[in-house]
Amino acid sequence: MLTYIVIAIAAIVVVFVIIVATRPADFRVTRTDTISAPAEAVFAQVNDFHKWAAWSPWEKLDPELKRIFEGPSAGPGAIYRWAGNNKVGEGRMTILESHPRDVIRIKLEFLRPFKATNTAEFTFKPQGNQTAVTWSMHGKLNFMSKAFHMFVDFDKIVGGDFEKGLAALKSMAEAAGR
Repeated sequence: MLTYIVIAIAAIVVVFVIIVATRPADFRVTRTDTISAPAEAVFAQVNDFHKWAAWSPWEKLDPELKRIFEGPSAGPGAIYRWAGNNKVGEGRMTILESHPRDVIRIKLEFLRPFKATNTAEFTFKPQGNQTAVTWSMHGKLNFMSKAFHMFVDFDKIVGGDFEKGLAALKSMAEAAGR
């Protein structure tokens, strides 16, 4: 009887490993909002990490958050390091590419509570006196991340944070334009 239980458990583990291994290795989370402000004004809020404290959904999760800014104040080469509680963890963002009224591409490195390197992108599409802003993050999943994603809706969690951040960015940019 014990032999059958061990074989059944081993079979379940093998099936689970096969299912996880065959899951997609790429992920993408994307949210868009339309802001009643010129693309240049919205772009300026994202292109300067010093301004993120006013709208980033993670900045308010730790009142003791430690921030370090390196490199230029904005644009390519600007670096933002953070270290905080378990809700915000520790990591670093580096602006890789920055084109006004178009795109900002950021290398996003998480150090704690898990290690990962992803790409975050903001695109700005002028639409008359409004701007459609899209915030996305994409990257590769290792085996453990694939298993985690089977049980946790990563798009819903991170996407919800993106929605909060875009709403705060919208409020700030529209209030500044009045």
